[in-house]
Amino acid sequence: MSVRPALFLLAASLLAGCVSTGDVDPMRTEKGRNEARDAYIQLGIGYIQQGSSERAKVPLKSALELDPTSADAHAALALVFQIEMEPKLADEHFLKALSQRRDDPRLLNNYGSFLFEQKRYKEAYERYQQAAQDTLYPERSRIFENLGMTAMMLKQREEARTYFQRSLRLNSRQPRAQFELAVMAYEDKNYVDAKRYYDAFSSLSEQTPASLLLGTRLATIFEDRDRAASLGLQLRRLYPGTPEYQQYLSEQR
Repeated sequence: MSVRPALFLLAASLLAGCVSTGDVDPMRTEKGRNEARDAYIQLGIGYIQQGSSERAKVPLKSALELDPTSADAHAALALVFQIEMEPKLADEHFLKALSQRRDDPRLLNNYGSFLFEQKRYKEAYERYQQAAQDTLYPERSRIFENLGMTAMMLKQREEARTYFQRSLRLNSRQPRAQFELAVMAYEDKNYVDAKRYYDAFSSLSEQTPASLLLGTRLATIFEDRDRAASLGLQLRRLYPGTPEYQQYLSEQR
């Protein structure tokens, strides 16, 4: 079964679940309206996951017609407008969602990511800090990773290091935190730790121009000529027009 029919069947089944015995219209009951609202929200989220943000608006609008205060519907619409590069509308819907669930760590993290994308780093930092207060949130390691990235943008290097380390304490399989700590250790000339973090990153993620450049530098320091040459070749082959490749070439002279 394809995703789209599955989503429609899900919505249909949820809406059908509103039907009760007798001649009672399920949409006249609070339970029926809530179930219909949730079905519309799930359908909208399904469209977002498919990459069809335009289609997501129709069921999400229907959800808000049933419940104008629905935090989930507003949060989903915020993501739609974020995708569509409508920051003012995205901000409005994030705030409406948070007015209903001000301490929701998932919602705070998503809003923080939107603010980070808009280069509103101080505001993003505050939202991430709020989200991190929930010690039972299962994705807390990602929040600390996000805090680390935001602290870097705010020129708070040591705070960033602490957040990346806390992220890895909760979940060692966070490639961005591993990489950023590798960069910091390299800058501090702590090459053993830099290599340890870099190797952990490489086992978890595909290489980027920045990671390939760092890899060549570390391989050179540890006199691993074959690895240095291999990573340099990948940088030339995959990312020939990048500043990282130009930097690599300048360091070979």
